[in-house]
Amino acid sequence: MKLKEDMNPLLLQVVRSVVWVYSIITFLPWYLLSGASTKQERAKRVRARSANGHPGGPYRSVVSLKALTTGLHPGRDTLDGVFEHAAQHFPNRDCLGTRQLLSEEDEVQPNGKVFKKVILGDYIWLSYREAYQAAAHFGSGLAALGQRPQYNIAIFCETRAEWIITAQACFMYNFPLVTLYSTLGGPAIAHGLNETEVTHIITSKDLFQSRLKAILPEVPKLEQIIVVDNKPGTWTDFPKGIRVQSMATVQELGAKPENSFLLFHFPPLIPSLDAVSKPRSRPKPTDIAVIMYTSGSTGIPKGVMISHSNLIAGITGMAERIPGLCEDDTYIGYLPLAHVLELSAELVCVSHGCRIGYSSPQTLADQEIMDRIYKNVMTKVQEMTSVQRTLFVLAYNYKMEQISKGYSTPLCDRLVFRKVRSLLGGKTRVLLSGGAPLSAATQRFMNICFCCPVGQGYGLTETCGAGTISDMWDYSTGRVGAPLVCSEIMLKDWEEGGYHSTDKPNPRGEILIGGPNVTMGYYKNEAKNREDFFVDKNSQRWFCTGDIGEFDPDDRKKDLVKLQAGEYVSLGKVEAVLKNCSLIDNICAYANSDESYVIGFVVPNQKQLMTLAKEKRIVGSWEEICNNPEMEKEVLRIITDAAVAGKLERFEIPKKIRLSAEPWTPETGLVTDAFKLKRKELKTHYQDDIERMYGGK
Repeated sequence: MKLKEDMNPLLLQVVRSVVWVYSIITFLPWYLLSGASTKQERAKRVRARSANGHPGGPYRSVVSLKALTTGLHPGRDTLDGVFEHAAQHFPNRDCLGTRQLLSEEDEVQPNGKVFKKVILGDYIWLSYREAYQAAAHFGSGLAALGQRPQYNIAIFCETRAEWIITAQACFMYNFPLVTLYSTLGGPAIAHGLNETEVTHIITSKDLFQSRLKAILPEVPKLEQIIVVDNKPGTWTDFPKGIRVQSMATVQELGAKPENSFLLFHFPPLIPSLDAVSKPRSRPKPTDIAVIMYTSGSTGIPKGVMISHSNLIAGITGMAERIPGLCEDDTYIGYLPLAHVLELSAELVCVSHGCRIGYSSPQTLADQEIMDRIYKNVMTKVQEMTSVQRTLFVLAYNYKMEQISKGYSTPLCDRLVFRKVRSLLGGKTRVLLSGGAPLSAATQRFMNICFCCPVGQGYGLTETCGAGTISDMWDYSTGRVGAPLVCSEIMLKDWEEGGYHSTDKPNPRGEILIGGPNVTMGYYKNEAKNREDFFVDKNSQRWFCTGDIGEFDPDDRKKDLVKLQAGEYVSLGKVEAVLKNCSLIDNICAYANSDESYVIGFVVPNQKQLMTLAKEKRIVGSWEEICNNPEMEKEVLRIITDAAVAGKLERFEIPKKIRLSAEPWTPETGLVTDAFKLKRKELKTHYQDDIERMYGGK
């Protein structure tokens, strides 16, 4: 969508004439020197074909039509082998980086809540050699504490370097790693720990004190709690028989010669490992690497069993879509590692020798990411002087035209968009989005202002997060790309919804994903396994996603709700459009078949809402303003205008909303489609609000 060019028509015509002359003069030299024709060919090429000619598929990437790809490096068919490969090839390169904590203090908010304020310094890096050694010592230390191969061990921790070190240690010593979202409630955490019968758990000091400690009496088999923080703590008031100690202590235990295991030998890179002698129980490709708990539709989380070969196939497919991935790249790690998207992304980076710098949405930048960056930058554009705003709009619209033709704009990038690009450090090479639909306006904005491709992907925990990723040369919007080289996709007819693989102009139906990345199934849940997974006549494993796809534009069946009058509403589409409203930080749309309209749970932008409250002469604390009926009414009016401007249908526009005073982060998990909060869980958590908005039904 172009930005409005608000300037004198005569002056606008003069500017356009100058740009036209400039384009004519520079086009031929630029076209010949920049390789534009090659880029255009790449953008227009066919990326997937039906393997059997049937419109419903299965479709495969043209790169893997004959056979799906299963591995990255020859002879490295388990995750510990992939890490060994990286440590051998990049021993002295930076691997994991953590910002130095300079100070920490509690900051009381106007509503009485306490947020932790931290002052951070520069990154401190572990090399691949040091990270491998840390993982090896931790794994042997866990073994010395009684953890046995092929017996489950759990991690309940925020995204940080210690998380991935723990994972690598477990991969090395064949300890299946049980992962739990930090947003899960106490009963769900206890369910996961009891179902997997873990005796050892790795956690952080904060989560131990705030979430884990209270449920310890409900987890009778738990024996060892390892806290990753180096900060001193006092461990009291927990059940007898449970021992709490630090990660550093366990690593020291594992470093002792009598506890060391036989690992790979490459002197003189890791001399401290030269003397190890005890044989190690190495995993097999079919062994479980991770049991990843996801939110269940009934509120009970399901554990997805993921083998070493599953994850390796998935990360192989993902890596193929990122051109030039190498040891010179840096990845920003901030999404929850208990989610398959972040874990797979970090394993991709480790397998290629990249470095991972850990951050969070709060410290990543002054403005946050994707939809929020879009809104915040556009707000700042409105605050510019008339001349600055005009130049930005003209450059933006000019670049949009050029991108649509497959051309680049080096002069605009250097003179106009350099400052915006600096919000993310100025060196961003690729942005990837997954988990929720990214609006076309936001995707195009990121393309233009950050001067890099913005890819969208589609996948699920049950497929290791792998399914599709758009090609980096593809600058179209509203699509999630072709199947990865590890996957194939079929469309199954959904009669009730009216979706068929024979539909014109494009085949549509429920998405089925097959390939070596399709996981082993749900832990101790055979009934659900029979419902969601199957093996075809060629021994290919498939997962039934429950999502609706079209081999061009895409949609989500789980986000499709049939209203009382028979209209189908795409809740993901509603959210993607409304997230571009500057008044909204996040929104979760909700509807059910017993009602005739959509409702919304809105996390408002505090600055924008407080300004609106001042204009309406409404006073009070942040929570009071969010709960004020007049503010809800005014925000709904603005949202309705945004929905109309975004060309939503009448029945797609929320009729009632609830404003939430709690800020959104990946850790809180508040009303977020980005991490797949199930609609049924939303109904459980916010039943009173839903009944109020639907008139007390």
